[in-house]
Amino acid sequence: MAWLSLKLAANQEEAEGLADALMDAGALSVSTEDRDAGTDAELPQFGEPGLDDPKAWNRNWVVALLDADSDLATLFARLGLAPDHEHEIERVEEQDWVRLTQSQFEPIPISQRLWIVPSWHVAPDPEAITLVLDPGLAFGTGSHPTTRLCLQWLEANLTGKESVLDYGCGSGILAIAAVKLGAGNVVGVDVDTQAVTSSRDNAERNQVQASFHLPDTAPTGQFDVLVANILTNPLKALMPLLAARVKSGGRIALSGILAEQAEEVMAIYGQAFTMRLWKEEEGWVCLEGVKA
Repeated sequence: MAWLSLKLAANQEEAEGLADALMDAGALSVSTEDRDAGTDAELPQFGEPGLDDPKAWNRNWVVALLDADSDLATLFARLGLAPDHEHEIERVEEQDWVRLTQSQFEPIPISQRLWIVPSWHVAPDPEAITLVLDPGLAFGTGSHPTTRLCLQWLEANLTGKESVLDYGCGSGILAIAAVKLGAGNVVGVDVDTQAVTSSRDNAERNQVQASFHLPDTAPTGQFDVLVANILTNPLKALMPLLAARVKSGGRIALSGILAEQAEEVMAIYGQAFTMRLWKEEEGWVCLEGVKA
């Protein structure tokens, strides 16, 4: 069985309506892509809470998956598009989609002794600390710079037996890494039920003891170390809550922060911590602090 992939050019104002119209016309799936991706004009979108959620880029491809025998002339007429509307068509052949998806995810080296390895791969270095993690619904597979920065920070700073709180745990990757790096009591918290479920599943897969909770059910008390890989606006709003969960003399590591946002976040957390920039990667930073 085969399908057709139809790309239709659309500006920011047109993209959402065109996507809806394609679904109404029987498209099997619809997505929106940046037409300038891979060029100097590419525009990253982050969808950060507290900011307007952009629905599309300035220049878009609205991509629809259609049945192979679809009548494109009739479809264009139904969508109100001229026959010469800018578009691209590609035939999509039947494939083993599971195997194809798996082939796109290789083991990720975090450092010389720390790797993230999908479950279908053999660990490249049997002597290294391996985090078994498959791509899934929850954020945090190690491919993003902020996750790598937090993992590197944990590796550099955990000395053993510390209590650790991973706030905004996503996939649970930081909490799991903390256990494997020698931490003692490790707790993960997330507002997303799916993230809590994914974290518990990943901890079981990695054979580590860590507990994961929604905020209302999380254990109370303070921790030696708190790591939060979220985004700038939530981090700013959460400062009083996160500061209260760190022991006097304890440490905090924050990421999900763009380099140009670092000074603002450090100023806010500077009310409770002695803050500094720890490391930057690909325009993202990891900040660290010690509680007064």
